[in-house]
Amino acid sequence: MTPQPLTPAPLTDRLLRSWLRCRRRAWLDRFGEPGERQWNAHRALALSDQLRSFQTLLPQRPGHGEAACADGAPGVVGLRLRGRGPQGLQVESHPALLERIEGQSRWGEFAYRPVLARQGRRLTREARVVLALWGRLLAEHQQAPVPHGLVLAGEGRALARERLALGGGLQHQLEESLQRLAADLDPATPPPLVSDRKKCTLCSWRGLCDQEAAAMGHLSEVSGIGGKRREMLLEQGVTSLAALAARDPEQLAEALSVYGEQHREIAAELVAQARVQASGIPEPLGEGSALPELAGAPGVLLYDIESDPDARDDFLHGFLVLERDGAGGWNEAGARYQPLLALQEHGEQRLWQRLQRLLVRYPGWPVLHYGETEVIGLVRLAQRQGATEAEVQQLRGRMLDVHARLRRHWRLPVSSYGLKAVAGWLGFAWSQKGVDGARCLLWWRQWRHWHREAGRRGQASRHQLQRIFLYNRDDSLATWAVVRWLLAQD
Repeated sequence: MTPQPLTPAPLTDRLLRSWLRCRRRAWLDRFGEPGERQWNAHRALALSDQLRSFQTLLPQRPGHGEAACADGAPGVVGLRLRGRGPQGLQVESHPALLERIEGQSRWGEFAYRPVLARQGRRLTREARVVLALWGRLLAEHQQAPVPHGLVLAGEGRALARERLALGGGLQHQLEESLQRLAADLDPATPPPLVSDRKKCTLCSWRGLCDQEAAAMGHLSEVSGIGGKRREMLLEQGVTSLAALAARDPEQLAEALSVYGEQHREIAAELVAQARVQASGIPEPLGEGSALPELAGAPGVLLYDIESDPDARDDFLHGFLVLERDGAGGWNEAGARYQPLLALQEHGEQRLWQRLQRLLVRYPGWPVLHYGETEVIGLVRLAQRQGATEAEVQQLRGRMLDVHARLRRHWRLPVSSYGLKAVAGWLGFAWSQKGVDGARCLLWWRQWRHWHREAGRRGQASRHQLQRIFLYNRDDSLATWAVVRWLLAQD
C-alpha cells in the first residue's frame, strides 16, 4: 500500500507573529524541542494588558465560539478561523476578540470585526499584518466584508481606540509574509541567527540561540556590535569573533571608513574587545582607582529602581545600606535592605519626602547605581518636586554610576556590559532563578490588582511583592559584587 503524503500543518497567526519578529523563531516554534524553550514574562504581560483593555471595551463577559456569534454576542472569544492563503496555503487563526458592529452577515443583521490590544506607544508591523489575517479569515467565515479592525491600548479612561484599515497594501504585505513564512518552514534546518541579537531578549528560544552563537563565535557576541555593524564587518571579510580579534586595527579602520568616519573611530575598540573576549583576560584602560570616592566614605547606599515603563511609573526605590566595619573594611554581613514602595495613590510628594529623609540619614555616603536609570529618575523627581538647582547638583554629586566607571577603566571578556552579564562573569548568582525585570513587572501588576483580596490570589500577590523586594535587593548585591571587584584592582 502506497503511503499517503502527510497534510502540511496550517500556518497559524502565532507562527506568523513569530516570523515577523524573527524567521528563526517561527521555525523553532514549529520544530524545536519543547524542553529548549524558556518561559519568560513578556507574553504574560501582553496577555494581562490585553485583558484589561478588553474589559474596558466590553465590561460584560464575552461569549465563546460559533454559538456566541450566532447569538449576536457583543464580544466573542475562542473562535477558530480557517481558510486558504496565497498558492493554496492552509491558514488558521484565533482572533483575541471579535466585537459586534452594524452590518449584515450570515448570522443576521450584524457583523463582527477583530480587536487587537497593542503594547508600547506605536502599532508595529507585526500587529498590523496579524490583524489583517484575522480580518481576511473573518470576512470569509461571516460572509461579510471586514474593512477595519480595532486596535486598543491602555485601560479605563485612558483606553485609546484606533481603527485600522485592513485592505490595500496591508493585504499585499500579508500575502507576501505568508509565502515567505511557508518557505522558511520548509527546510530541515532553521534559518541562520539574526544579525542583531540584542533584540532577542523577549524570545523564549534565546538560550538555545545564545549557545549556538557562543559556539560559532558569532559577531553579535562581541560587545558593541549590532546588526548594521555586523553587516559592515561581513562585507570586509570579518566573519567571526576570532577573525575580528586577528585583524589589524588600523587596516580595519581604513576599511570601515567607507561607511562613515564614526566607524573608522570605533574599529580599534572592536578589535580590542574581541581580543579580550577571545583571551578571557580583562584589560585595564588606565591608571588610578575607578571609585576613589569610596576611599574615605563611612558607608555607601546601593540604589536600584524597578519600573513600569508603559505606565512611566518607578514603583520601587530600593536601597542597600552598607557601612564600614571597625577595621576599615566593609560590613557586608550587616548590609540592610530598605525598599521604598511608590504607590501612585499616595502621591509623588510623599515619595520624595521619604527619599529625602533616607538620604539625609546618611550624609556624605555615595549612592552607587548601575546605569543611568537611577540618576535620571531621581533627578527628574527632585525637579518636579521643586528642588533648587543647587540641591539637584548636590544630589548628582552623590550618585556614582558603577557601569560608567567600569567602562572607563576596564575592558572585560563579556558579550555585554549589562549588570547580569558582568556580575555573572564575576560569579554572582541571583537567588531566584530565571527572574528578571519583566517578571517583576508582571508580579507588580498582579499585586496592584489583587493584593486587597482575601483569598488565595490576594495571598499569592502579597508573596510576589516579597519576591520583587528580593530581586531588587539582589540587583544591589550584584552591583556591589562589581564594586568589590573594582576596589580589589586598585
